[in-house]
Amino acid sequence: MIIAFQNELSHITMEAFNIQKEIQDIESFPDEQYSKIIREVGFECDLCGKCCTSEFNDHIFLLDDDAQKIIENHGRDYLRPAPYFDLCDSLGRFYVMGYALKTKPNGYCIFYTDGRCEHYEIRPLICKIFPYMLHREPGEDGNIDFRQIGGLDEHGLYHNEIGEETCKEILKDVKEYESGFLRQRLRFIEEIEKYFKKNTLKKSKQIYDRMMRLYQRGESIEIYVYYHGAFEKEVISKP
Repeated sequence: MIIAFQNELSHITMEAFNIQKEIQDIESFPDEQYSKIIREVGFECDLCGKCCTSEFNDHIFLLDDDAQKIIENHGRDYLRPAPYFDLCDSLGRFYVMGYALKTKPNGYCIFYTDGRCEHYEIRPLICKIFPYMLHREPGEDGNIDFRQIGGLDEHGLYHNEIGEETCKEILKDVKEYESGFLRQRLRFIEEIEKYFKKNTLKKSKQIYDRMMRLYQRGESIEIYVYYHGAFEKEVISKP
């Protein structure tokens, strides 16, 4: 039992270390190198709406500040727990590191109406930076590094001229989102460790799988969403 606990603690510590390193890597990634990528891609939106669908982008994960803006302007009905729950405790309750935007039955984002975003002026940061998200991928030499680009050539127009100021703004937003996502992840795993210890809980992969089967059959499940330093209880069932 002690060895298992030590192994789990070691895993958490290693994950936290890796996240901190990746944050440093993002923040130190050369601006001129990523600016070159932005100019080479030269993305321009053509209002096709594909990036606003779950078919192309699966889900829109929200940093806490973006979730807060939506709650303040539209209420909580526009949010859902982010999918792919991180873990399940020994009591059958899931935990996830944040909220996502709801989608309509046709798969479009809840804000997408008649070819336009109803929330555009204060849209989430992930939407502002699309498709310039930073991804770690292996290159031809086998080395893993930050490389372009989300949804390349699947929607929108490419190889347009990008002005210097626009390029700087994109670069700033990309680094802010990517490092913000990792910091939220780091806070989540640190809080999970304290929460489980305080409430004498354990992670359970076996119960995770059992509860997911029940969820897939339409039964309700409890999810605790990490939001601004605390866990908020949600009860959901599969649509």
